[in-house]
Amino acid sequence: MIDTLTALAEPNRFAIVELLRAGPRSVNDIVEALGLRQPLVSKHLKVLSTAGVVAVCPRAQQRIYSLEERAFRDLERWLDAYIEMWGDRFDRLESHLAGEDRS
Repeated sequence: MIDTLTALAEPNRFAIVELLRAGPRSVNDIVEALGLRQPLVSKHLKVLSTAGVVAVCPRAQQRIYSLEERAFRDLERWLDAYIEMWGDRFDRLESHLAGEDRS
């Protein structure tokens, strides 16, 4: 989980992940779409791959990158706990405020 969040915290890596939401892409496609240099994109893809955020599939002379579903399912489960916590707090606040309105 920490590896996923750390990988996503860097703006260029986050931009790569956002780009890959539309589907798998080659390194050259990512370079062209984001206007970054190829060595920088490759470096970021290595970090994302090591963190389990992207998967790589060699295809002839290209490497095709796609999002790794498991990393995002784990992130979703982690965030769900916070969503539930805030939902409970807002429900209690709403009940409290509704009680004050009757006074």
